[in-house]
Amino acid sequence: MNTVLRVDDLTVAFDGSTAVDGVGFELAAGDTLGIVGESGSGKSTTALALLRMLPPGGRITAGSVELAGRDLAALPEEELRAVRGRRIAMIFQDPMSSLNPVLTVGRQLDEALRAHGSRPRAERASRAAELLDLVGIPDAAGRLRDHPHQFSGGQRQRIMIALALAHDAEVLVADEPTTALDPTVQRQILRLLTRINRETGTALVVISHDLGVIAHTCRRLLVMRGGRVVERGDTADVLGTPRHPYTRELLAAVPRLDEPSAAAANSTPGATPLLTVSGLGKTYGPRRRSVTALHGVDLTLHPGETLGLVGESGSGKSTLARALVGAHQPSAGRIRFRGEEAGHAPHREIQMVFQDPYSSLNPRMTVGRIIAEPLIAHRLGDRERRAARVAELLTQVGLDPSAADRHPRAFSGGQRQRIGIARALAPEPSVLICDEPVSALDVSVQAQVIELLARLQRELGLAVLFIAHDLAVVRRVSHRIAVMHRGRIVETGPADRVVTAPEHPYTAELLAAVPALDAARPTTRSTA
Repeated sequence: MNTVLRVDDLTVAFDGSTAVDGVGFELAAGDTLGIVGESGSGKSTTALALLRMLPPGGRITAGSVELAGRDLAALPEEELRAVRGRRIAMIFQDPMSSLNPVLTVGRQLDEALRAHGSRPRAERASRAAELLDLVGIPDAAGRLRDHPHQFSGGQRQRIMIALALAHDAEVLVADEPTTALDPTVQRQILRLLTRINRETGTALVVISHDLGVIAHTCRRLLVMRGGRVVERGDTADVLGTPRHPYTRELLAAVPRLDEPSAAAANSTPGATPLLTVSGLGKTYGPRRRSVTALHGVDLTLHPGETLGLVGESGSGKSTLARALVGAHQPSAGRIRFRGEEAGHAPHREIQMVFQDPYSSLNPRMTVGRIIAEPLIAHRLGDRERRAARVAELLTQVGLDPSAADRHPRAFSGGQRQRIGIARALAPEPSVLICDEPVSALDVSVQAQVIELLARLQRELGLAVLFIAHDLAVVRRVSHRIAVMHRGRIVETGPADRVVTAPEHPYTAELLAAVPALDAARPTTRSTA
């Protein structure tokens, strides 16, 4: 067995508090290892510790990380810089925050190549184009001059992989490499990682909260909880016959595509449409270089109904959501609420829950001020009534009213999303638009937020437009599903029918791309 990476008794602490406790594993060339666990389990901290890239306050207090016989945990910083990025590299979760927005992609690849070598400029440019071509970017040489914002989400993640591959690293650590990507792009990224692993013999560590992704990509699996490994083994064995109660708990929380709609079984929407969209169009940019994001979109939303909206990145889902809440002015068509023209200004009865609870909450405001913002904007109640409403909303979403005096940084991802939901509910809306509200959350927290939304819908009679890339989640929560492709609705129907008997080829393509837990085990070498 050609062991490339050996981690033994790795322990990491932050200001005296242990975050990773005695983690150990081995990787051979060409091996694949998945690490799963809920937020705070220590999986991302473990990944960062492998490269000694811990945030301020964090340090390795015990254990070793041996790469080809050298202990990275004990190397001087200067020697470590010669190894990091060259022999062990990392693919980060969010490419938009990891890539420099003011530098071209070619410049960023060139920086990575110059960091570990002195190739001539022409040779570096040729290698940069070769890397983009390797990860499947069309017209690779021409795209070197483009900036990150000129690429799609999936392409940006491919660029992150190209940066990590710049020096043929022996170990690649991928931290949530497909989070927030739609099924088709997710499948492309997973195939790319699998191909690189198979063709180059690069050992791969994948950190993910998506067990389907792990099932498709990794031969072996570690399950982490509270900083410790609670279960390990062959991926198929762990997922098929889990031994630890926590592993069984994680698996039970995973939405499955073959589970029928819970919404359809529990409630019946009203007959008269609450929200009607007719011929909605949206075009961006000047006439000669305009881009049309929406093409004549028609849809209806009834009282008490959840309408799921799915489609790949760039299909127009978020543009439609922003048009409905008045954030974007449509170029054509009509939006009618309760039979009347909704107009282009933000509507009090149509509110939105955003995707990322980390960026959608102002870090400088207290939670109470954040939730009260819509009340202030719509001039609802005086200061005393607003304070009472904030306390009521916090209780409603399962948080203590004392949270009003704290800032968002004091809360976990799931708690922040509850705060976002409370803010959306503040002006007592009839329609809640949820734009990818659970994509950044691990499966157990995701299940809690979904149940919260379902309970609030039952109690308040809300109509919900639920936008997501996870088709299993969408089927579970929706009465009906609408499928968007290139700015158009290509299929609409009852949730169970759309999933089990899709009528449009694009819907069938989306469904085929969903990673399943019962995936065939990856054909890679393994270690004991």
